[in-house]
Amino acid sequence: MTALWTADAIAAQTGGREQGDFVASGVAFDSREVGPGDLFVALKGETTDGHRFVSQAFAQGAAGAVVSEPVDGPHVLVDDTDAALNALARGARQRMRGKVIGVTGSVGKTSVKEALFAALERAAPGHAHRSVKSYNNHVGVPLSLARMPAASRYAVLEMGMNHAGELAQLTRLVMPHVALITAIAPAHAEFFADETAIADAKAEIFQGLEPGGTAILPYDSPHRERLIGIARRYTDSILTFGTSREADVRASDTMRLEGGSTLISARLPDTMLTFTLGMPGAHWLANALAVIAAVFAAGGDLAAAGLALAEMRGLPGRGERHTITLAEGEARLIDESYNANPASMAATLAMLGRERGRRIAVLGEMRELGAGSARFHAGLADPIREAGVELALLVGPAMAPLAEALEGVTEFVHVADARAAEDRLRAILAPGDVILVKGSNAVGLGRMVEALAGSRKSCSI
Repeated sequence: MTALWTADAIAAQTGGREQGDFVASGVAFDSREVGPGDLFVALKGETTDGHRFVSQAFAQGAAGAVVSEPVDGPHVLVDDTDAALNALARGARQRMRGKVIGVTGSVGKTSVKEALFAALERAAPGHAHRSVKSYNNHVGVPLSLARMPAASRYAVLEMGMNHAGELAQLTRLVMPHVALITAIAPAHAEFFADETAIADAKAEIFQGLEPGGTAILPYDSPHRERLIGIARRYTDSILTFGTSREADVRASDTMRLEGGSTLISARLPDTMLTFTLGMPGAHWLANALAVIAAVFAAGGDLAAAGLALAEMRGLPGRGERHTITLAEGEARLIDESYNANPASMAATLAMLGRERGRRIAVLGEMRELGAGSARFHAGLADPIREAGVELALLVGPAMAPLAEALEGVTEFVHVADARAAEDRLRAILAPGDVILVKGSNAVGLGRMVEALAGSRKSCSI
């Protein structure tokens, strides 16, 4: 067990009072995720109080707890456990002497975060750290920092937001040496006046840049100049990535290979890198260029990054591929069920259009799109048609405008929920089918994927 926090260090960092000596090798605030040697932080939320689960955490092997009321077992007593978690996050960041990369964006931030971690871990095994899952909010970011070993050479921290001002708070905690925006798109549009406001909110990530840090942003974005203007307030070092010849990190040549991978020759400010990208889809080309730009800015090993991108496979809910065994053969399923907005829907539908077989798209409604929801949903009709989708299974009431737009264009079925979609899909599945499943996480299509795929998975199609 590697020591991450001692009781003494926790008390010193949080201003708390230690009750019993212990050494923690991890940090958790969800009692269901506590493992042997972890520190359990008993947070008080709107609907539950972590103090109710302290005994469960100890039963699961927690080494100690951070609490705001006395409990049985070794603990550090603080006034406010949320403030204590943030204090641990600041302490972990201050003692880490490696390079920190912050990642945000309307789409692709978790995928880029995972690919970046793989690239850096490839060159520094055991010395790269990252946010787990999509822990990117006001609780997840401090947790990810508090879990960061002091000896980390690299850390990749994902940051998300629903409202203006949220990223500014997170990035000042992360203090990145490299701040990366993957893309700007109408995600969470319900909370913003327009896409320009979304760009401004994402650009808050630059506010936390360490002196001499680098801002990385998408050259091909219509908000490029706005993002550059904001970045210049905080740094003179700006890198752009994209397919345009003017981008600082760009693909000068690409060749699609058998199996869906792509051979890419990328031009950087002072070098070139040729590598294979294992993940299919044009959106992954942009993701890969963003990764290469961040590794370059962090002084990482570009050759190792190229190898990692060649080995990259889909993540659960974000491109993972499954084989479904049927009575007379197999069908293939692409799991993009974790989240959806108009840009990511269009990108993954384009990817589906390059697959061989009968193309079926199971599309859940997109949430938090505000007044433009009907227009955004109806706008998916063209990407569906261009992808050659033979059957669209539309899930949720908000899909009604798309159903209307598809009349006479593409065969479709509109159902109320994920359970109904699963029943319809099971009834029509045939060998050779390739199924894309994508929608906002709250629609519940992930459970449908689990039910259909079971434990039989394949990452190569």
